[in-house]
Amino acid sequence: MTQPIREWVTFADPKKKKLRWQIDVTFLTSSWRCVFGDCCQGVLTEPTPELSQGCCSYGAYFSSKKDRDKVVRAAAKLSDDEWQFAKQGRKKGIYAKDGDEWRTRLVEDACIFLNRPGFEAGAGCALHLHSMKADIHHSDIKPEVCWQLPLHREDRSEDDGTTTAVLGEFARTGWGEGGEEFAWWCTEAGEAFTGKEPVYRSLEPELRKMLGAVLYEQVAEYLDARERATPAPVRHPAATPVTLSATRPAR
Repeated sequence: MTQPIREWVTFADPKKKKLRWQIDVTFLTSSWRCVFGDCCQGVLTEPTPELSQGCCSYGAYFSSKKDRDKVVRAAAKLSDDEWQFAKQGRKKGIYAKDGDEWRTRLVEDACIFLNRPGFEAGAGCALHLHSMKADIHHSDIKPEVCWQLPLHREDRSEDDGTTTAVLGEFARTGWGEGGEEFAWWCTEAGEAFTGKEPVYRSLEPELRKMLGAVLYEQVAEYLDARERATPAPVRHPAATPVTLSATRPAR
């Protein structure tokens, strides 16, 4: 019999009667971790680990005006030693229009907030660096899409008038058609599934913001029990090692 490749569980939202959540058990119990600065290959059409761009090559699209304005306020607090492109950001602003959407501006072919290799503070997101120095969680100042990744919520309208919020991994499809052109993507790479905790624990602050505190506790309690149960949760395909057959001896 064919084994399932993904396991899901559904919860009713404790605060909204017409909202239910479909939770990706397989991803949330996996050992995925962000490998930026470690073995991340980037999201260009060729592997480019030397650029240290991670998933920041195209800028971040804001989910709303509120999201955009939050980042504008955060940018005003960044110091020159935290932000390589502070001068450009203060002169022309940090966002640009792209069709009907707004995104962070690009400077030298990547997000304006991305500090490049050689910058004294190191490569990486200036907003993330500031959050660590200020002892605040990065989700308080980064664009929503950035702090949520690799989590992804997609709402589905049901025939009965309710909504199902599907919460799982940010796969290639989350990027639209362009995602198919990536030479590498982290939720498909075995080297990213080497964390010490399951995702529902390592990304607890992010999940609490997405689900709400009450529902997060329900989900975490379920997943704790699910991890102890037999059979184990369906293993993420990228985290499953490939077993090679013995090599046939030469004759």
